[in-house]
Amino acid sequence: MSSTNRNLYFSLFVLSGFSGLIYESIWTHYLKLFLGHAAYAQTLVLAIFMGGMTIGSWLCSKYSVRWKNLLAAYAVAECLIGVCALIFHVAFTRTIEFSYTNILPTLGNPLTISMYKWGISALMILPQSILLGMTFPLMSSGLLRLYPTSPGKSLGMLYFSNSIGAAFGVLASGFLLIRLTGLPGTVGIAGVFNLAIGLSVWSLNRNASLPQPEVLDQEIDSHPSAPPLRYRVFLAVSLLTGTASFIYEIGWIRMLSLVLGTSTHAFELMLSAFIVGLALGGLWIQRRIDRIANPVRYLALVQLVMGMLALSTLWFYGGTFKIVQWVVQTLPKTDTGYMLYNLSNIGIAMAIMLPTTFCAGMTLPLITYACLTEKAGEKSIGAVYAANTLGAIVGVFAAVHLGMPLLGLKGLMVSGASIDLFLGVALVLFVTRETRSFKPLYAAAALGATGILATLLFVKMDLYKMGSGVYRLGNLDTPDRYRVLFHKDGKTATVSSFMSADGMLSIRTNGKPDAAVRMIPGQAPVSDEYTMVLLGALPMTFHPNAKTAAAIGLGSGMTSHTLLCNPALEHVDTIEIERAMIEGASYFRPRVELVFSDPRSQIHNDDAKTFFSKFNKSYDLVVSEPSNPWVSGVAGLFSEEFYRLVSQHLNEQGVFVQWVQLYEINTDLVASILKAASAVFSDYAVYAANDIDMMIIARKSGSLPEPDYSVLQTPRLAADLQRLNVRSMQDLEIRKVGTKKFLDKFLRSYPIRANSDYYPVLDQSAARTRFLGASAEAITSFSNFPVPALEMLHGQRAARSRTEIAPVPNFEKSRQAFIATALRDYLVSGNLVASLPEDLRGKVQALKAGCTGNAILAEDERLGITFNLGIAMSPYLTPAELEPLWLATMSGKCASQTTPMANQWLGVLQAVGNRNAGEMLAGARALLAGSGGLTPAARHFLLVTAMLGAEARGEHVEANRLWLQYGQQVGANLEDDLLLRLLVAESSARQP
Repeated sequence: MSSTNRNLYFSLFVLSGFSGLIYESIWTHYLKLFLGHAAYAQTLVLAIFMGGMTIGSWLCSKYSVRWKNLLAAYAVAECLIGVCALIFHVAFTRTIEFSYTNILPTLGNPLTISMYKWGISALMILPQSILLGMTFPLMSSGLLRLYPTSPGKSLGMLYFSNSIGAAFGVLASGFLLIRLTGLPGTVGIAGVFNLAIGLSVWSLNRNASLPQPEVLDQEIDSHPSAPPLRYRVFLAVSLLTGTASFIYEIGWIRMLSLVLGTSTHAFELMLSAFIVGLALGGLWIQRRIDRIANPVRYLALVQLVMGMLALSTLWFYGGTFKIVQWVVQTLPKTDTGYMLYNLSNIGIAMAIMLPTTFCAGMTLPLITYACLTEKAGEKSIGAVYAANTLGAIVGVFAAVHLGMPLLGLKGLMVSGASIDLFLGVALVLFVTRETRSFKPLYAAAALGATGILATLLFVKMDLYKMGSGVYRLGNLDTPDRYRVLFHKDGKTATVSSFMSADGMLSIRTNGKPDAAVRMIPGQAPVSDEYTMVLLGALPMTFHPNAKTAAAIGLGSGMTSHTLLCNPALEHVDTIEIERAMIEGASYFRPRVELVFSDPRSQIHNDDAKTFFSKFNKSYDLVVSEPSNPWVSGVAGLFSEEFYRLVSQHLNEQGVFVQWVQLYEINTDLVASILKAASAVFSDYAVYAANDIDMMIIARKSGSLPEPDYSVLQTPRLAADLQRLNVRSMQDLEIRKVGTKKFLDKFLRSYPIRANSDYYPVLDQSAARTRFLGASAEAITSFSNFPVPALEMLHGQRAARSRTEIAPVPNFEKSRQAFIATALRDYLVSGNLVASLPEDLRGKVQALKAGCTGNAILAEDERLGITFNLGIAMSPYLTPAELEPLWLATMSGKCASQTTPMANQWLGVLQAVGNRNAGEMLAGARALLAGSGGLTPAARHFLLVTAMLGAEARGEHVEANRLWLQYGQQVGANLEDDLLLRLLVAESSARQP
């Protein structure tokens, strides 16, 4: 057979590795939708996948010597994998739907439900996993039969080919395929690859001569005997080095998550770096393996070097924080900068992982080659691969469930290195037993012991660096600014609690603050406190008779504490995936005392999806306050499917609340979240907690009622709200952004699809918007500034007779409303508030002096002042409260000096203040049509006013005509101008 054909097989095996890693990633995505995102779920998903691989490899080791044409068998396996992939999405969705509808409701017992779920999950991926496990032994043995010379080179090259394909598969699926085609399209593309591979191998192999292994007849005819000692030793080494390698992988990913972040893309970059190291090790050894005189001695050296290199990663780890700090602070916040950021991330990951994984990539070819030289036969290929995969399963479970929580990061990595160093020493002993020269054994043992002891004694993990979240803003915390009160490496995350010098306590997950509270009494609250308290308080106003509640995500515990401040609630379940988070949150006591000590409170260490499915409880209130959606796995808690699951666990009048960040995200992604909620819930309203956080308050069925604020008058709730300067229902109403009806057509104007588990647009894009420092903060104010669009399009009028809004430092809208009331009071009484901005203070004083005093005020100056004051006051005050402004503008000397043009402008401003849609339309349209030189700001205001007036009157055609006629003159960017975008969407959607 020609070397060209052999290279074709290698190339096809690259594609096989490419599709294989896609399956591992995609199946995990799919099965987590059914099983939940808890740590044990993720590891068990991996166990099913790798367990199937182990079974497939073992089957090959047992029976492949009996098969005449191994490459034909390989081709069939690839084709079967491809067919399974093409039907997987339909089979999965129908199976899950049938299970939820017909099976799970009848089981009742949580343990039985869990057993059923795992059984079904295993059945869905185990057959394909077994087939995938057969591919490496079948291809390896098949090629060795065709090319019996240089077997080591073939094994090394196959290992390299499969691994490098896997590395590209991780990157392609994570950065491209899922974004473009979603999970169904990605798994389908992988299936097409497998079919193409299978058909290609079948075609290449069709006319090939088929030499058989020399031991074939002997294997078939003789009775099986126990394998020799050396063979068992090789299998044990394969198993243990697989265990160590996956301990490294889990440890490195956690270490680098604290440096590079925990987004899905960061994880994919780390995983690809890990696999590239394995591939390069295989590539390097394949050129030399056939010339190695003693492969066991060489393997011993590789194991020793690998263990020492793994320890060295702990020594160099601290320096990576400074590198990332420089990268984050230096790179521009652009798409090019984001690309360079990802490249730097994979560079850092490779610098940490590659030396060790390079050695790991040599171990499997060396062990397999040693077995072949020991005359173990081709069955050893599958057996070694099966043992290595089984070891990987042990490594994952040991690392996640034992090593990480019990030993911490440092202890976990040392334990993995100890395994490899022990294997190296054991193999040296194995070799020296024959030579009777024990000096190498003593040297190997001394080397390993010294490396382990030195690392345990002298390597110190810097808790301040690890808790800084350097990957976000490039900041590194120091002891002069913070005290570390708590630090623990949990199963799913590393959690730490930091106390700042000014008394702010924050709890951090992998360096990212998830909640912050000012612990010193009397000091001003931080932004997070507004979010956490209002997430608990506001939903109760929409369901004042609620008896049961669930909170997804503990954070500091303040949201659950706020819920428990309501004595009418009989039970509150708090669901937190990470046990270390529960321990860290206890440092917020006594501010969150009720969540830990109230008998109505119960904290569950579980994943939200798993919890709801397992216990099948229903609630009056469900509050979802997970981590930021750019964190890997979290975007699934903002998806249409998750909202559908939650709705199944709400009582008929139940209310669901979702926290959404408005920082490090763009409006498109927020729209995808709102679209997902809109597809499930019958009605919802959006409120702003502060400038950078919003809340979606949704109802399962029917319309949201008017809020009943009396429930917030209970003493503990009232005290917590008073601390936030939320003193009346007006302080809550000012936070209203919109409703489902108000936002419906606005959301449709965004081409982005609803965030879905199967089309995870949020997960795919959130890491990028985080790096770019994007913001969707405009959402909090666009519905009422510069004109009261929400109020007019809803046809609602403010019930208050007098506006009294308390200003808070982290909510601009409350400050603007307070300014409006201060201007009103000055016009009425002449009392000037000291905190009034200097420019507005000067304007209102000049207006009053020019119209009722002795000052001379030019017409254009008076008009400009009135315009500025009108925009500052009209969105926040009632028509009656605005009367002093119009009286001041049109009284005294000003009344006799007003020109027709000025009268037109004043009429428009007054119409806006009075919410008079007809006069707004007529006046603004007339000014737009005039030939006067309007500034861009004035033209924009008139267009918005005219279109709002038309929409409020139901004249959608006229509103659209105004946009088409004047939109280009305004030069508005609908990506940034959300109010104009809403009005355009409203008018365009109504066209015949």
